[in-house]
Amino acid sequence: MGFRKDREVKERVHDTYKSRQKMVEPTLCPQCGALFQKGRWIWGLRPPNFHETTCPACHRTKDKYPAGFLHVGGAFFNEHRDELLNLVHNEEALAKKDHPLSRLMGVEEKEGGVQITTTDTHLPRRIGEALKHAYQGELQLHYGEGEYSVRVSWKR
Repeated sequence: MGFRKDREVKERVHDTYKSRQKMVEPTLCPQCGALFQKGRWIWGLRPPNFHETTCPACHRTKDKYPAGFLHVGGAFFNEHRDELLNLVHNEEALAKKDHPLSRLMGVEEKEGGVQITTTDTHLPRRIGEALKHAYQGELQLHYGEGEYSVRVSWKR
């Protein structure tokens, strides 16, 4: 008798910062000004009547609880530090334009490079892929099991 994949129980990925109930629309984040409308967080004009709640990105930042980690290092990083960090910030700006919850939380010196923390799991992967595309190098991705997190590493 064979094992059937369609009968396998899928565990949910746990994200403590995702709302458990349907949010009232429109809702405005008082810290960053992001607006929850039509089922997602967007940048938009402040509506006349709105509810207020802290968005998941501001909540994570306040709690200092990142969803994404990106380590950028290696000899190439040490020689091209400013150039690489400019790419990091440009990728964040591009992502944040359409996705208000995709933000950098911090850039900290760590073990021959920098440790970058983010409010979501997509931004570190996006930055890592941009680094690999622009400068080649070695990219590694590790997603957290059963939790909403990712660890990305790029070096050259």
